[in-house]
Parts: sequence; structure tokens; C-alpha cells
Amino acid sequence: MWVMIAGLVIFFAIHSVRMVAPGFRTAQIGAQPGRWKGLYALVSLLGFALIIWGWVLFRPVAEPVYDPPIWGRHAAMALVWVAFIMVVASNINMPAGRIKHWVKHPLLLGVGLWSIAHLLANGDMASVMLFGSFLVYGTVNGVSAMGRGDPAPVVTGPRGDVVALVAGTVLYAIFVLWLHGLLFGVSPLG
Repeated sequence: MWVMIAGLVIFFAIHSVRMVAPGFRTAQIGAQPGRWKGLYALVSLLGFALIIWGWVLFRPVAEPVYDPPIWGRHAAMALVWVAFIMVVASNINMPAGRIKHWVKHPLLLGVGLWSIAHLLANGDMASVMLFGSFLVYGTVNGVSAMGRGDPAPVVTGPRGDVVALVAGTVLYAIFVLWLHGLLFGVSPLG
């Protein structure tokens, strides 16, 4: 459990710099953007690796916290599909479509939907800690982003939406049919 907690703290600490110390972040990017990006990536990967390692250690012994609803798995499948579309739509190299324009921060919405989906399907302490912390982070970051008053991206045409829908659906299918079971030992299909 403590390895996963350490990973979550490290991962969210670096991802929260923009919310808690925007001036520091701006100064770092202004001074040496490559150094900041490298440090950000390194700390993120360290946190992510510890989260995965901690999950592998903690999940088998995690106590149940609640019984997920019977319909939770079915709802999770739909929510994760939409989450994949949101994550693809958030790509900065993707032309802005209506999804990116309306949602404004599709990655944060995708993280929130992914978290809620997994909380509906899993009720053990490891899941509550992992997915609950991502839900809290996504919510706090979303509120922070709204407070910054970032303008909505200007719609450049339907291409971004089509790519997000198609690529998000293909990635979702690959993940559900193959990768989820391979990486996590659990097939979402049963």
C-alpha cells in the first residue's frame, strides 16, 4: 500500500505544480523549457512506476470497501469508451473540433470518467485509493482550469472530432479485447 501511496504523491505533486505554483512553473519553462520537460517526465514516470508496482503488491491483499453495483461493469464499459475518446480529443496536435471546444479540457474529463468507471466496477481498498485519487485530482484540476479562464479552442472543422471518435474507439477496442487482460490480468469482458 505504501509504495502505491508514494507513487500517487510523487505523480500528483509534479502534475499539481501548475495549480499550486504557477509562477514557479512559468519561470522554469521560461528559463530552460527542455530541462523542465525532462524533469517533469522523469518525476511523472517515477511516480507512475511506483503506482503500478504498488498496485501489483497491494491489490491481492486489499480489503473490500463496498460491493460494486451489479450494473457497474456495464456502466464502466460505456464510460471508459467515452474516456478514450476524450483522451484522444485532448491531443495538442489534433485540430480542435466541437469536442475540444465544448469540453475545453477533454483529458481531465477523460480521467474523471475513467476513474468513476473503475470505482463502479471495483470496490476494494486498492481501487478506491487509486481511482479515487485520480478522480479527486481530475476534479480539482478541472476547477482550477476553469478558474484560469482559458479560452475554448476555436473549432477548425470536423476532422478532430472524427479522429477522436475513430481513434478513441479503436484504442478502446484494443484495450478491452487484449491489453487490459495482458497488463492487469483482468478482462473487462468477464
